[in-house]
This record gives sequence, C-alpha cells and structure tokens, in this order.
Amino acid sequence: MNDQLEETKDLIQALSEPLYRYISRIAPSGLEFVFHIFIKILLLVAIFLVIDFVFKIVINSVFRIFRNKEKYPAINSIYESKITNSIAHLIALLIIGSIHESIFAGALVKTTIFIVRCVNLGLVMIFAGMLYRGLTAFRNYFVIKQDFYKIMALNAISETVKILGIFLFSVVGICVIFGIKGTTIVGSLGAITAVLVLVFRDTILGFVTGLHVATSKNLKVGDWVSIPKYNVEGNIAEINLLTTKINNFDRTFSTIPTYDLLTTEIKNLQVISETNGRRIKKSIFFNINSFKFLKNEDIERLKSINLISDYLNQRSLELKKEKENMAHKEEIINGRQLTNIGVFRYYAQKYIEKIPELDKEGPVMVRQLNSTPQGLPLEIYAFTNDTEWVRFEEIQSDIFDHLLVASKEFDLEVMQLKV
Repeated sequence: MNDQLEETKDLIQALSEPLYRYISRIAPSGLEFVFHIFIKILLLVAIFLVIDFVFKIVINSVFRIFRNKEKYPAINSIYESKITNSIAHLIALLIIGSIHESIFAGALVKTTIFIVRCVNLGLVMIFAGMLYRGLTAFRNYFVIKQDFYKIMALNAISETVKILGIFLFSVVGICVIFGIKGTTIVGSLGAITAVLVLVFRDTILGFVTGLHVATSKNLKVGDWVSIPKYNVEGNIAEINLLTTKINNFDRTFSTIPTYDLLTTEIKNLQVISETNGRRIKKSIFFNINSFKFLKNEDIERLKSINLISDYLNQRSLELKKEKENMAHKEEIINGRQLTNIGVFRYYAQKYIEKIPELDKEGPVMVRQLNSTPQGLPLEIYAFTNDTEWVRFEEIQSDIFDHLLVASKEFDLEVMQLKV
C-alpha cells in the first residue's frame, strides 16, 4: 500500500512539474507565487471532488443492495442519514492530505502549513457532520423499529450532544486554524463555568427530563395528554430538548418547556384510546331545598314509571310493616321514609344500567358527593364501550339530557344561575 502511494505521489509530481513551469512563464512578473498557490488549491479541490464523487457512487451502490428495511434496519438507517457521504468525504480528504506536497513539490514549501491546517479543519468539520448524521441514523433505526420511548430519549441526548459538539468542535477548529493548544482555550473557560451553567440551565433540565420520561415510559410522541396548568389538551407532536409541542384538538398547537414534564401535573389519556372504555364522570347539582319525603300519593304516581315500579311496591310494603307497631306512625318523619332524591337516584341507576353503550364490566353507578354551596352533586360514574370522541360526547349528552328532564317528575330542582 505504501509503495502504491509513493508511486502515486511521484506520478502527481511528474505531472505537476510542467504545469508549474508553464505558470511561471505566463504569470505577470511578481505574481508567480500567487498564481501557483491559486492553481494548486484549484487542483486539490478538483482532485477532492473527483475522488469524493467516485467513492460516493461506490459506497452508496453497496448500501443500496440492502434496501429491505425490515431485514436490514441498521444499514438502511446509516444510508438514509447520509453517513456514507461523510465516509466518502473523509477518504477523499485523507488522500488530499497525503498527496498535496507532491503538487509543485519543493516550490511552495511555505504553503504546506496552510494546506495542512485547511485539511485538518476539513477533518474536524467532517467528524462533526458524522456525529450529527450518526445521531440521525440512531433516530432512523428506532423509527423503523417503532420504539418511540427510545426516540424520545435520543432526542434529549442528541440535542445535548449537538450543543456540546458545536462547542467542542468550535474549540478544536479554532485551535487548528491558529495552531494553538486546546488546553489554553479550555483553561480560560474555567472562570465562566457558572455563567455557562446558568445559560444552559434549560438545556440541562430538558436533557434530564428527556431521559426520565424515556426510562419511565409515562409519555411518548403521539400520546393524548391533558395539562390543566396550561389548559391544554391534545396529542404530543414533538418532545425536544427545550420545548414540547402539543397539537390541540381545536387545531391549534401549544409549546411548553420540556422540563415542565417533570414538575407539572400531566394526565396521559392515551389509555382511553387504546382500550375499549372512556370514563363518564359528571354531576348534576340539585337544590337541597327541593328534597322531601314522598307521600302516599307521590308514591302511587311514581309507580307508573316502569324502571322503579317494582322497587316502590317492595319498599312501600317494607316501610308499612315497620310502622305497624310504631307510636305516632301518622307522623311522616317517624321511621324510614322514601325521599324524592333517593328514589330518583335509584331510577338513574336503573336507567344507566339499561344503556347498551356503557361497559357493564366496569363500574356503573350513581352516587352522591359532598354537599357544596351550589347544591348536592349527583354523579354518574361509568365507562362507555366506544372511545371515539364524538360518539362518547353523544352518549354522555343523551344520558344527562334524559336525567335532567326526568328529575322534574320527582319534584327536584336542578341548580342553575338565575339571570
């Protein structure tokens, strides 16, 4: 290999000598050196482009053989991220670095340092590009594998690596251009470490949050979430190092700081769409002043309601037997009695149990909550067997439409604002 390289250098030197003499003859007096440098750089650039073009064709042709993403996900990830182009650039630049002294050999010694620094700077830029494309390759691989949690972790890592990479490669690039030691620049940065930490505070927090979210697997791109702090509900579109983008259901989008994913209450509602049930948890507020014991005529009137007729007949007999030997049994408050709110609660329970769109394997209940200044809440707690949003709202609305109107039959007053 070394012998072939030496032969190549000798060939290039032999070809460039006549060109050097020709330029010396035609160049204006005093500008020969400038013309030589200009032509030498053009030749090196031309050689670089030709070698780079040839190696791109060869390397990419090899990678195109393995087009099946399912069988060769890693190879396809590398190809799609264009790491192959970076490899071609690297090979071409290394060849330029080894042969540049053979062009106009011995005549332009002073330009050697300049060209060497240009080549080294090019290598730094190529390695920086390979790092960036390598992160893209990892992301492409996990996209093919549909591993969204690792994609999210990689997003956090890659953004941090990019920022650190820009800083480090910038330092290396400056050192290469001016020929100074990297320790000199790095040492001078020690005094402003606190400032850098303050500047990159959000970056550090975003990095930690991305790793936490990815490892805990609580959230991923595509999840349906609700964030009460920001009054946001929608699907996560992107989780980046600094910001998280959420597509709201009203066709707008919101961005929140990524580190808020650690410190803010977030409801992940994705399980609703991935299962067969979506929860109904909604209340009707009744005026407590409208509650009353049911008299015999009230009970007889309500017995015509099919869902509660058997219940009223049974309970009436039970309560009548309890009062047979009771003193002052004519007073309605003595002993147990039926109330309009209690009978309505039983009616509501039987009503929702008959609804086919509710999941009977989950809880289906009507319950009283603690009294509030707005009245007594009567809550419906159940799960629908259809998670489609529009259909869910229709089912929920049908239930409450019926119960709101039905409550009038029990002489109950629904609380509302009076204008």
